[in-house]
Amino acid sequence: MSEAKTERVPIMWEPSLIKKIDDYRFEQRIGARAAAVRDLVEKGLEAIENEKAGSPTTA
Repeated sequence: MSEAKTERVPIMWEPSLIKKIDDYRFEQRIGARAAAVRDLVEKGLEAIENEKAGSPTTA
């Protein structure tokens, strides 16, 4: 994503979720926790979009 990062979103996290994010970050060799969170959010949103595109439409 090439947009400028201008918005700040303070979020409180459970320690167990932070551990999962940090584990993902280290496995993917991502330099910053914030970058890992952005990556995970983008992947999650993409998965939801793909799921919606693959599911039958209701009329």
